[in-house]
Amino acid sequence: MSSRPLSVEALETYLRCPRRYAFAHVDGVRHPTAESNSSDRVDLVRRAICDGLRTGELECDSLAEAMLERLATLWSEHDERFHSLAQRRFERRVLEATVRAYVEAVGTTHAAGIDELRSTSTVGELIGPALSLSSTVSIPADEAAASRSVTLESSVDYVVGDGASLVGVRFVPTADSLGLLRYRSDWEGDVAELFSDHFDPDDSTFEPGPVGTLLETAAVLDGLRGLCDRLGLEGRTCRYVLIPLADRSRNSVNWVSETVETSVDPIDLTDVFLDHHTFGMTHEHRNETIEQRLASVVDDIVSERREPAGGWDQIETNSCPDCAYAVCCPRYLSREVGFDG
Repeated sequence: MSSRPLSVEALETYLRCPRRYAFAHVDGVRHPTAESNSSDRVDLVRRAICDGLRTGELECDSLAEAMLERLATLWSEHDERFHSLAQRRFERRVLEATVRAYVEAVGTTHAAGIDELRSTSTVGELIGPALSLSSTVSIPADEAAASRSVTLESSVDYVVGDGASLVGVRFVPTADSLGLLRYRSDWEGDVAELFSDHFDPDDSTFEPGPVGTLLETAAVLDGLRGLCDRLGLEGRTCRYVLIPLADRSRNSVNWVSETVETSVDPIDLTDVFLDHHTFGMTHEHRNETIEQRLASVVDDIVSERREPAGGWDQIETNSCPDCAYAVCCPRYLSREVGFDG
């Protein structure tokens, strides 16, 4: 039996709160803060970079020029409200600095990798933004239900060849949600312990950001393996890289000369995801622990289990304060509203 497709965003929302998932992804309740100005600006840079890569330019200056020209066009159509013209000019300079930093950090390398892929395979799109990937999660049969297969949808903004690997790259606003994953390069140790503790009902650990990212990595890598098959690149391993484009802590502003400089730091999630024991058996970037837990979480979602395994204490402490759906959540209201008598 097949269930409706799920997105990796829905998985992360479910980890934060099953009721928030129901409001956002089942009932379709929308709220006005769903999209931020920062996300909108990242989308402009994402589109400018992808369109620049699509030109086939390989030299640093010409590649940057193509991206900046496209950004200028997109910015002229951008109708975000600013406090002043000075703020609008400043925000544009930040985006232009981000494009230049991307080109300097990885842009020309990735452009060459895409060019190499184009010469190897002529089937399929390599540049998005938001290239759709899909993978299948199999849920074994049990006494209560027959076996099911669920399609898990994810996306990358482009794919690039890197030696014997196919790399999926996705642009994100910041790396804040990654938590410990930003500072570790191995699964064994802190990351494996955090992942296990999050699902332990007797432990107080509550880390839906990094845990959701690890589940997302499993889904993306599986989707990339399917893409490899379609491109005729079956012998390649797959890797997953995030590139933050709105990390204000990296900005350096000279208010006298009105210039902005910044840097871009790609984050390869593949190593921190990789279980070397599983890799030794499969010769693929896999993690059996995460993939088994992914199937379990997907099973909970499609079975419409709305109660977390470990109770509500951690959800109420960590998720309720910033939840836009709290005002329509019966559980939250029953805790917050009382009557004298």
